[in-house]
Amino acid sequence: MAYFTNPDGIRFSYQDHGPADGRAVLLVSSWSFDATMWEYQVPALVAAGYRCVAMDRRGHGRSDEPGVGYDLDTLADDLARLVTHLELTELSVVAHSMGCCETVRALRRHGTAGVRRAVLTSTVSPYIRGAVGAGGYDAALAELRADRPEWFATRRDGYFALPHSGVSAALVDDAMGVALRVPMEVLVACQRAGTATDVSADLAALDIPTLFIHGDADESAPLPITGKPSAELVPGAELVVYPGGPHGLYVSHRERFTEDLLRFLAA
Repeated sequence: MAYFTNPDGIRFSYQDHGPADGRAVLLVSSWSFDATMWEYQVPALVAAGYRCVAMDRRGHGRSDEPGVGYDLDTLADDLARLVTHLELTELSVVAHSMGCCETVRALRRHGTAGVRRAVLTSTVSPYIRGAVGAGGYDAALAELRADRPEWFATRRDGYFALPHSGVSAALVDDAMGVALRVPMEVLVACQRAGTATDVSADLAALDIPTLFIHGDADESAPLPITGKPSAELVPGAELVVYPGGPHGLYVSHRERFTEDLLRFLAA
């Protein structure tokens, strides 16, 4: 575990595994989770010679919890500052869920020079609030505010495709513990940054090879309103759909997901 401090004095925690001279892969975590969510992909990537870097976004994990800065532009700038701090070049970016929105915003704001490829997994782009409507969207956030533990408890099975995926109860409990440690106001602000921000223009501006991976059983980000329209916006993008894949396919389908990452990153 390492740390860096941005110009505003906010300290960020990040993991940095693999050879320092290996091709860098920046792993961008999901809403409510931190860098530890990538523990099933990092060993294979490192074994293949990649340098894996994953940061806890502000308000998550071991990073500081400032009271401001949870808009999508600032979150994207946080990622860019980490890349600059570590002097990462010729890197690829692998993101999940809300992290996909941060990634495409960062690539549009800071450019794709030095970025080889992007993998956008279980994305919540381009604009969930616009797809489901303000009423249903605001009701879901109100439910989160009313009883945060229950909100997560009612969604955990769908997130990991339980029980048929074989993901253990212990693993699920651990993941939920990580999510519940994030402060309420951070959860709500980041939810709005990711799912209430239209990133259609950011997607359309991507000019690097991009792979979308999505499950057709994703309850958190249904494929027809997220992965499919997002992939259609990116010139030349590839969309790979996992039958029965849930939102948490990086765990439920970890072997296939890791194989697809290695295939695309090596191309």
